Amino acid sequence: MRVDNDRLKSFILDAGFLDEAMIDQAIAESGKSGKRLGDVLVEKKLLDYNQIRQLYSYILGIPFVNLEKEIIPREILQIIPEPIAKKYQIVAFKKTGTELKVAMLNPEDLQTIDFIRKKTGLKISPCITTDEGMGNALKQYEQSLKADFGDIIEKNSQEVSGGGSLEEVAQDLPVIRIVDTLLKHAILQEASDIHIEPDEKEVRVRYRIDGILHDAMTLPKAVIDGIVARIKILSNLKLDEHRLPQDGRFKIEQDNRRVAFRVSILPVYSGEKVVMRLLDESSKGLTLEGMGLWGNPLEIIHQAIKKPNGMLLVTGPTGSGKTTTLYTMMDILNTPQVNISTVEDPIEYKMFRINQTQVNPTIGLTFSQGLRALLRQDPDIIMVGEIRDKETMEIAIHSAMTGHLVLSTLHTNSAAGTIPRLLDMGAEPFLIASTINVVMAQRLVRKLCPDCRQAYNLDEELVNSIKGQLDLDHIFDLAAKNNLLDKKLLEKRDWMQAVFYRPGGCSRCRQEGYKGRVGIFEVLEMNDTISQMVAKRATSDEIEEQAQKEGMIKMMEDGIIKAIQGITSIEEILRVTKD
Repeated sequence: MRVDNDRLKSFILDAGFLDEAMIDQAIAESGKSGKRLGDVLVEKKLLDYNQIRQLYSYILGIPFVNLEKEIIPREILQIIPEPIAKKYQIVAFKKTGTELKVAMLNPEDLQTIDFIRKKTGLKISPCITTDEGMGNALKQYEQSLKADFGDIIEKNSQEVSGGGSLEEVAQDLPVIRIVDTLLKHAILQEASDIHIEPDEKEVRVRYRIDGILHDAMTLPKAVIDGIVARIKILSNLKLDEHRLPQDGRFKIEQDNRRVAFRVSILPVYSGEKVVMRLLDESSKGLTLEGMGLWGNPLEIIHQAIKKPNGMLLVTGPTGSGKTTTLYTMMDILNTPQVNISTVEDPIEYKMFRINQTQVNPTIGLTFSQGLRALLRQDPDIIMVGEIRDKETMEIAIHSAMTGHLVLSTLHTNSAAGTIPRLLDMGAEPFLIASTINVVMAQRLVRKLCPDCRQAYNLDEELVNSIKGQLDLDHIFDLAAKNNLLDKKLLEKRDWMQAVFYRPGGCSRCRQEGYKGRVGIFEVLEMNDTISQMVAKRATSDEIEEQAQKEGMIKMMEDGIIKAIQGITSIEEILRVTKD
């Protein structure tokens, strides 16, 4: 959109966004670089792109429409076909008689407007929208696919031919369509795993979304051989092997997103069960803050990963996001000045400039063997996917002692519980005390959908129940220190007046009330006092008690603070923290 610099300047001044000196400086830079003033202001982070769009809307006299939370009727949305909408960034959102209102990122694209007018035979009224609004509108094309999903599967299930070899069945067009639709639908639903489970009479398909399994589809038993064969071909696995487990991997691209599928096939009583883990390779890197760390625990982690040697352990059950945390730390540490090497099982994501080794026990490449070989590769930072045995643990501890920073995971329920676990594996107490910098325990909780969450106050019974498990005064102090609560509430210190939220249910969160996940953490720093206790073989309860005295925030306390902020619900915190 071409808007004169002087007109844009006067509108910015009228809106009070910036002072004249800052705008003049940006205009001078615009003249030197040849870039538009709006683009310079966005690049310098003086204004965001949506503010610029709204200003353009006023200047050009074109209406601005915010579609970020708008649900567009399906019959209106489909007036402009999905490929055209995505290519030209234009969506229909309202129709009145012969007038069709369309949202665009560039309403001066007269050629596209004329094309839509000829195609629909309607009078087109263009509006400016934001990138987020356009993204929400385009995503609704995908939502409409869900309505067609059952029809596609049902129609193709009936067409699956029973005869022929497995290879022929796998190349059968209906089977290809079924598998493609299952994969595409899982991506649209933002599933993390697909479970295809054969039973005696039918095949169940379930998706894991935000950590919870949901039924997606029931298929006739006749299609299972073709589906498994198709997935084996995609994953480059043996078609004729039905008695042994097999693991593979493949990638697909959809709407400029590259998604990798990690495949596990396991023989079960009624056939072969398939589980596929979805790994979005085009997703932007996470940050520790984005994962849910804040305040003092965040500072402790940042200091620990900047140390030249020592060990940092992340603990928690399977599926609690431990590997994602390690990848995030490696992403922060990943600079040309250091050599980062990993031993993993399996490699979740391929990371640029990081040397990743896949464990393969069938040929003798175990964690301990891989770690031994890796130490001869002159690493600065080592990531061990998991410490499973005494040998791996000993090599990891000695690596931390000899000048390497070691990142790894362990299966324990709490941060303090890691110390007795290492002692049980045969580690010497003085070595644990001198090599471990930090132990972090974590869980993943579902985030409340911001569009439908419902506010409420706690009753006396629930407050007393929580008081039995937590020091609520301590949580008030933490919240006050980090400006997380209303001042009046902090003065009264009355939990029954605190506003909490519970899940509702809307179309944006699939009536679940939750959308997305965030971590809750407890971070145990190995300071002098804790080190002395570890060297004297103190119990996990004694270590935890001392750590709390020194300011450690327990996992459940972190969860309650996130519940106070409206990020998640108390029910969700209780669900994931119960041991």
